[in-house]
Amino acid sequence: MLTKQIIRFLSMLTIFLLSCMVVPSASAKPTPLETQLLKYAGKSYAGAQDPSYLNYDSILREVMVKRIQKQFGISLDPKIYSGSDLLEIEALFRCKRSDEPFDIFLKMFPKHP
Repeated sequence: MLTKQIIRFLSMLTIFLLSCMVVPSASAKPTPLETQLLKYAGKSYAGAQDPSYLNYDSILREVMVKRIQKQFGISLDPKIYSGSDLLEIEALFRCKRSDEPFDIFLKMFPKHP
């Protein structure tokens, strides 16, 4: 009898936790820039000078700069870093220790004027 109650409780707890994880992600609406970025999902490019790639990189830079500003309070210039550099910078900022300054990570990336 007790084991049935424990199993029932654990199953209800599992259902509750799963619903808590799914609901916030389903209710999030992408911003207009993120919607523009999704147009480029799955595409391949001829090279770094491909006009489609340049448009993609420009939108990615804007999205990443806004996301880094929102999450970490750091203002970055989208013209200085490439889109892929900004993705790496965000990942490093997420993994940094609280006592580490942000400047250490920014010095690792070349600036593209």
